[in-house]
Amino acid sequence: MNMRNASRPSAGPSKPEKLGEILGRLFVARGWGRRQERVQLEEAWSLVIGPRGAGHTWVGALRRGILEISVDSSVLLQELAHFQKRRLLEQLRARLPATIISDLRFRAGTTNRNDQ
Repeated sequence: MNMRNASRPSAGPSKPEKLGEILGRLFVARGWGRRQERVQLEEAWSLVIGPRGAGHTWVGALRRGILEISVDSSVLLQELAHFQKRRLLEQLRARLPATIISDLRFRAGTTNRNDQ
């Protein structure tokens, strides 16, 4: 068999595509994959921070491995940033091994998303 001919597509009918491949392209095209990743990130944060902390924080952007967390209390912000950051980061990484999270950045904000 000639190797040059092996790399060219055949002129005959193409093989049917796998459903998973079609759905994968559709998810990317519609942005559904990013939404699902966002939901997983928010769920993991809620579990890691616990029910009391979840009511005072919310997940912001994840850019270049840095996850931004808004906190509605300056006292809680200081507690998270200085005393719990390492533990929270380790637990998030354990829950989301496919997501690269290299750091957590806490900022003052409001948890009322309707104000945004």
